[in-house]
Amino acid sequence: MSAIKIKFSLIIKFKRAILILGLAFNCFSSELYAQTYAEKLGWKKGDRVIIFHVDDAGMSYDSNQGVICALEKGVATSVSVMMPCPWVADMIHYLSRHPQLDAGLHLTFTSEWKGYRWGSVSGIKACPGLSDNEGVLWNNVADVLIHASPDEIEGELIAQLTKARKMGFNPTHLDTHMGTLWASPEYLERYIKVGIKEHIPILFSAGHNTFLRQELREGPLSGLNTLVRRTESMVTDTTAVLNAIQKTGERIWNGGLPVVDDMYLLSYDWKLPASIEPTDENLRKFKTAKYKALLQSVKPGITVVLIHCTDAAEQFKNISDSGITRKGDLQAMTDPELKEFIQKQGFILTTWRELQDRRDQLGK
Repeated sequence: MSAIKIKFSLIIKFKRAILILGLAFNCFSSELYAQTYAEKLGWKKGDRVIIFHVDDAGMSYDSNQGVICALEKGVATSVSVMMPCPWVADMIHYLSRHPQLDAGLHLTFTSEWKGYRWGSVSGIKACPGLSDNEGVLWNNVADVLIHASPDEIEGELIAQLTKARKMGFNPTHLDTHMGTLWASPEYLERYIKVGIKEHIPILFSAGHNTFLRQELREGPLSGLNTLVRRTESMVTDTTAVLNAIQKTGERIWNGGLPVVDDMYLLSYDWKLPASIEPTDENLRKFKTAKYKALLQSVKPGITVVLIHCTDAAEQFKNISDSGITRKGDLQAMTDPELKEFIQKQGFILTTWRELQDRRDQLGK
């Protein structure tokens, strides 16, 4: 090859390298300088705003005790209640005595435990597709998708909200147990519809979604992949899914509701190593270290961290085998070390109530 050809080839390669670097920089800079939903709601650029959100209130007595402890003595800022469950009245009586607390509905369309189950609020006659052959809610999201129509989903959603209001409980937000309302575009549409109509914030993340994009592969958030239509032979385009999520978030925002920038759902899967005895102290150290590491990777914006705080006594094992991880969450949320870390690192703790108040101040 002549010197001229070699020189020309090197120039072409150099230009290609510059182009690739430019595209990478543009992607990085657009993500770096994009306005977060936290900024839209009045927080400063770079602020890291956190909601520690406790799921599953009302599921059991132990669940309620864990929720109360995490809210009163810990850093948890929000909770949501499972209206079909047996211990709802106990939780709502507590909330009525503490109206300042941030409490929403953990909209429930599944009953996942083997010997401890609950049925729909709407009833078998009103929404037959929601019930299995035991007359209670299906124990998995896949069966809900097969049997329950979007109309039945909306009917049960409204029934749970109506029951809450009948009991004097006006929820500050709505979210979804086991990700059922994220599992199909049709279910998601009803979730958004009711939230906007009732002017109640819904849990939906549409900002930078740093954690969310990692959670699209499996688990509760994987249903959001259905926002992009595909054939069985196609691989889901993550970029297309994230774009669809962001557009959905814009619609929710334009409907007068706040939107968050990211959410983390995987702390339930943090397992204490088998070689370590599950004492309260060991659970506290393990989970606190995990939450500190998680917070260190949080990007600016509003991030919702889902937790499951249960004061799991001996009898809780008759409900679920998740008592250890749930007790670990409670130990971490009430650990002074975690509270001090949050304060020193400058994290801002907030609630759904504050998010909606800030959104209302901006108007339509």
